[in-house]
Amino acid sequence: MALPLALSSGSLATELLIYAMAAMACNLLLGYTGLMSFGQGIFFGLGSYASGLLLLHLKVSMALALLGATGIGALAAVFVGWFAIRQRGVYFVMLTLAFAQMFYFLAYSMPDITGGDNGLLDIARPNVQFFGQEMFNTGSPWRYYAFVGVVFLAVFVVMQCVAESKFGRTLLSIRDNEARASAVGYNVKSFKLLAFVISGAVTGLAGGLHAMLTGIAPLSSIEYHVSETILLMTIIGGTGNLFASVIGAAAYVVTADWLASVWPRWMLLLGLLLIAVTLYMQKGLWGVLERAALALRSRRAAAPAAAVEAGQGEQA
Repeated sequence: MALPLALSSGSLATELLIYAMAAMACNLLLGYTGLMSFGQGIFFGLGSYASGLLLLHLKVSMALALLGATGIGALAAVFVGWFAIRQRGVYFVMLTLAFAQMFYFLAYSMPDITGGDNGLLDIARPNVQFFGQEMFNTGSPWRYYAFVGVVFLAVFVVMQCVAESKFGRTLLSIRDNEARASAVGYNVKSFKLLAFVISGAVTGLAGGLHAMLTGIAPLSSIEYHVSETILLMTIIGGTGNLFASVIGAAAYVVTADWLASVWPRWMLLLGLLLIAVTLYMQKGLWGVLERAALALRSRRAAAPAAAVEAGQGEQA
């Protein structure tokens, strides 16, 4: 609700929320399960293609287009996750990266479906309908932002419930000590695969929303660079907390937009920022906020004690 007061561009604000959803999905894997996946771009790109194809060829409603994007993201996550979770560490990372490259070249080699280099163009942004009746117009950037904001809040609540549930706590135990979690009796592979599916579904939804925002589903939406971008947002914000993912996405999107207007080679400056985060803010921006809040609470707690000591000194 406060974001329109801070940003003048409705499209930029909408992009921020879309990438915040993708970062939350990535955080479920990285921060809660300990899986660094370079395959998030697969689900984001397939979500963009799915919603674009449904809107271009079948003229479906907004809800069905987003449902299709979410479903294709989940199905792709089942396929990729089934193979990837059988590996650990660097082998898991390399396998997800290999899948990202494979899906990219599949999209590139099927221009009749994906549009090839050009991608899918002129994707419509339908209004929100309920039983055939138009309920909300999404034509302007800020009106579409309002719709995406409602979707974002719903996704955030669901993801927070997942993170705080027994399932989420089990993911944390797998992250901290997979061998012990397996010895206790948990089916580690099933938990990892389910986390993959949830992450893929949310990322696919974000991809579908992004295609409607820009009106295109470009080939670049399924590149591994998208996976890198989503990972960067997650790391900058901080892992293991969904609020941190939102902060990381906001920091990346707003900083990138500002740096792009300052210098054409803005990615160099962004790289330096990432180095600084890696060296000095290993818990991300959320860790910085936590330390600042702790220091403030300590100072407030120390102030009354200091006042009491001063009063005792005066009486003496």
